[in-house]
Amino acid sequence: MTLAVGDRLPDVPLLRIGEDGPESVQLGLKLNGRKVALFGLPGAYTSTCTMAHVPSFIRVMPQLAAKGVDEVICIAVNDPHVMRAWGASTGATAAGITMLGDPASEFTKAVGMQYTAPAAGFYDRCKRFALFAEDGVIRVLHIEIQRGTCEISGGEALLAAI
Repeated sequence: MTLAVGDRLPDVPLLRIGEDGPESVQLGLKLNGRKVALFGLPGAYTSTCTMAHVPSFIRVMPQLAAKGVDEVICIAVNDPHVMRAWGASTGATAAGITMLGDPASEFTKAVGMQYTAPAAGFYDRCKRFALFAEDGVIRVLHIEIQRGTCEISGGEALLAAI
């Protein structure tokens, strides 16, 4: 599957840190009957992800909520411990963004968004994108074309398209 408007997102397990440690989160349950903004990116603590992509969604959280978005989810090919720490250090968690790890790249591969860049130490990482889904069906999709940039996949661009 390659992401496309009108597609249903796959119900794959992702990970987060809960009260008792790592816990599985079925994506389908988070999407069912809800309006969700979801963005994927190459990795926690990387420059563009940390300095541009996550902050863009932090900036538009109130406007997304005003448009009826129930939840904003960030997915990266990282373990849930890293996603929790990164969410805390960027302010994403405090802003209300749900940080989910895709450590085995299951979601990333299921939606055809994986790429590998050995020189950067990236294997089966997620291409940069943002989408808006209603009841698990993609209504708006922005896939970043050029690596190292966050223009069409940023929070402001998704907000404008909803």
